[in-house]
Amino acid sequence: MTAERGGEAVRNRAEASDGLKTFGAVLKALREEGGSTQEEFASLVGYSAVYIAKIEQGKRYPPQDLPGRAEEALGATAGKVLRAAARSLTRRPGLASWFQHWAAIEEEAVCLFAYECRAVPGLLQPEGYIRAIFERRLPPVTADQLECETRARLARQQVLDRLPGTDFGFVIEQAVLERRLGGVEVTRQVIDHLLRVGSRRNVEIQVMPTCREDHCGVDGQLYLAETPNHQWLGYTEGQRCSALISDPKDVSVLLQRYGRLRSQALDSTATVALLDRMRGEL
Repeated sequence: MTAERGGEAVRNRAEASDGLKTFGAVLKALREEGGSTQEEFASLVGYSAVYIAKIEQGKRYPPQDLPGRAEEALGATAGKVLRAAARSLTRRPGLASWFQHWAAIEEEAVCLFAYECRAVPGLLQPEGYIRAIFERRLPPVTADQLECETRARLARQQVLDRLPGTDFGFVIEQAVLERRLGGVEVTRQVIDHLLRVGSRRNVEIQVMPTCREDHCGVDGQLYLAETPNHQWLGYTEGQRCSALISDPKDVSVLLQRYGRLRSQALDSTATVALLDRMRGEL
């Protein structure tokens, strides 16, 4: 049984890779049939030539609006073919079905902000913390599922390395760290990881003090992303469900709230001092 599940995970990964490569090959063929270079096509659809090249190489998930933009540039038939190819894509194993779309948005974001009051944001979780979360989740998962989901989350974190020009911002409640999920050693790993990642020029990590009379985050966690075509999207998550927010009025509310949360949280320097103190108290 274990071997079968492990083999299924390998097949799923292969299918995901093959699906992306197939979509990329189809896009390349349609582009070349239309007589456009990558640079010319990228300009027509509003994305960078580098991004289009990675899609054609099967290294990036295509954005949802690419078939529509390609239709304007290459014609109705091209748009129809690309929509069909996009529907056949297999998303990455190990990520919840309701999270797949947001994971794809993360990979192309030019700005990515998060406020978390439940757990350390997934992009900032060291492996020990990831395992501590999954090992305590109900209903329990098999050992193979745990490994698959752990690998998927670690792979998702590579976006921090792939997008050095993306602005990442995180506001994390102090109580999340004081909970010591997984024990003292795991908490030490979390703090060390936050200090290390937070030292990057394009990453800002702020801690929201437990005692804060002015606090506008009572409605829960929120995520925000700016796409390459400068559209802002929001994301919230609950028990086995999520909401992708695209209406400009609703996204504006989340942007206002996140801006206020940043002003209410400790700044980067004070956050480092607090993390150092918390680590010393472990």
